[in-house]
Amino acid sequence: MDLSNIRGSKQDGKTKGAAIGIAYGYIRVSTIAQHDDRQRIAMAEFGITADHIFMDKQSGKNFDRPAYTDMLAALKPGDTVVVQSLDRLGRDYEEMIRQLDIITREKRAFIVVLNLPLLDSRNKCGDDLTAKLILNLVIQIFSYVAQMEREMNHRRTMEGIAAAKERGVKFGRASLDKPDGYEDILARWELGEVSESEAARLLGVSRPTFHKWSHE
Repeated sequence: MDLSNIRGSKQDGKTKGAAIGIAYGYIRVSTIAQHDDRQRIAMAEFGITADHIFMDKQSGKNFDRPAYTDMLAALKPGDTVVVQSLDRLGRDYEEMIRQLDIITREKRAFIVVLNLPLLDSRNKCGDDLTAKLILNLVIQIFSYVAQMEREMNHRRTMEGIAAAKERGVKFGRASLDKPDGYEDILARWELGEVSESEAARLLGVSRPTFHKWSHE
């Protein structure tokens, strides 16, 4: 994203409510194939123009993400960061809290989480210490809830896989059928008459495949 003249217009990208800076939308999709349409629509409905949207297409395993880094560099006090959901900011509870702290404390910017209306700091930060305390508590609670939901979804997925395996469902690549003559070649290999590579060549399979078969 070209950051030149990014703070030019006072109308485009302006935040709603009490904030007076520029609103930046941040979008993250976990894979290149995953579409970002839903997040882009949400940003447009909020009033953020395309030139104020930063997007990364990679996982949340770390924050070595160029678009996110560029957005933080562009932030000025009074600006606003808009995300559709908390998990766009990090992979776990600690990371989400860390990024929220950078945005709201270090950068002195505002945060808006579109699917959590309570997480809109534009009208809550001000100079009111009680409001700040309440906001921090809300942020920590929702970050914790988001982490618990991620862990619960992962646990459900693993439980579903385990149940499917008990029913006989097989995952991964289908195993190759052993070709005719396998037993004879295996016996020759066990006697040392042929090497593993030669046995694989005679059977028309890869050496790792023969190795796997011979050690079952």
